[in-house]
Amino acid sequence: MTKPDFKIEPAQRITRLPPYLFGRLNALKLQKRRQDIDIIDLGMGNPMDGAPKEVIEKLCEAALDPRNHRYSASRGVFNLRREMALKYARNWNVELDPETEVLATIGSKEGFSHMCLAMLGPGDTAVVPDPAFPIHNYGVALAGGNVISVTLGNDQRFLDNVAMVCEHLYPKPKLLILNYPHNPTAMTVDEGFFETVVDVARRFEIAVIHDFAYGETAFDGYNPPSFLSVKGAKDVGVEFTTLSKPYGMAGFRIGFVAGNRQMIEALATIKGYYDYGIFQPIQIASIIAMRHCQEHIHQQNAKYQSRRDVVCEWIERIGWDVEKPRASMFVWTKIASEHLAGKGSIDYAMDLLEGANVAIAPGRAFGENGENYMRIALVENEHRLRQAMRNISRFIQGKSVGGVRKCAGQ
Repeated sequence: MTKPDFKIEPAQRITRLPPYLFGRLNALKLQKRRQDIDIIDLGMGNPMDGAPKEVIEKLCEAALDPRNHRYSASRGVFNLRREMALKYARNWNVELDPETEVLATIGSKEGFSHMCLAMLGPGDTAVVPDPAFPIHNYGVALAGGNVISVTLGNDQRFLDNVAMVCEHLYPKPKLLILNYPHNPTAMTVDEGFFETVVDVARRFEIAVIHDFAYGETAFDGYNPPSFLSVKGAKDVGVEFTTLSKPYGMAGFRIGFVAGNRQMIEALATIKGYYDYGIFQPIQIASIIAMRHCQEHIHQQNAKYQSRRDVVCEWIERIGWDVEKPRASMFVWTKIASEHLAGKGSIDYAMDLLEGANVAIAPGRAFGENGENYMRIALVENEHRLRQAMRNISRFIQGKSVGGVRKCAGQ
């Protein structure tokens, strides 16, 4: 007798996730690359310039020591956490106890997701600006919580909207998730903004998570303020940082959370069940990065600033709207309506990939308020960026774009 089909059902947390809006783009990108077509990929904020030489040398040295091949500590080794505390004191005049107020994570994305798991459960809500980096929504959903979207801003009006949600929603939101310099829009704030954030958090007893991934990627003399630099911030929330962007160490997967002791202890409890810590040579190399590679950050920011200028100049020629960003590694641009011709940003991004051989991120993938926008990552050198923008310009003009690489000898 034939047995009935056995159906495996995933957990509800999987079915609650929204569709992955980059899926179609990634599939087409893979297809074109298999055809040996040169795709200029500006879709992901994936640094390509490499880590400092001193970091690589220390990584190799530490990897040769068998003692570093054992399980590490899920919180991160003490010397690493102490170095991050010293960095906060040096850069943002923030005092942190490395034992209780700093924790190492496997990149800030992992840390953020597990912090949501530590703080939220079914029925809990988090206020998330729109547009937003996708994990800011997905992390809440995976934890069983609900997202309350508020239109992104960096002024009193935005904070008034957050306060209105906290005042009228029952049960009141448990988390407020912020991210400045912002991904994808590159929006920035000044320190006074966070003072009001702390006031709102205290008034409505809502915890704050600030994603500070681009806190050291800034231009034109702008120094992004740390949320923790504001009086009382440690009483109401935490801040995530990463070595991915400032030191070109994205693949190393090392980040940090700092701030409120109770929130950090909750995350440490979760991580204690999930992992045995980051590969110790990476932790040791990361100490060297923070201790000796400040000049590398300045050099990298100069590269990003030059790339930003190249892209913004071309965008203005093309006729799209753009505000030159003063931080992050992205340019956020509004597509001219006549170029969209009634299409959404996802379909238009597909057209650009198909017709211009350039991959950029559609704004709609970051939320409803991202529609009609595109995010361009400044991850290629200036020559490749100019080529990408020329390709886009030719596509808009209805001209063909080459891109098939010929094999050697042909």
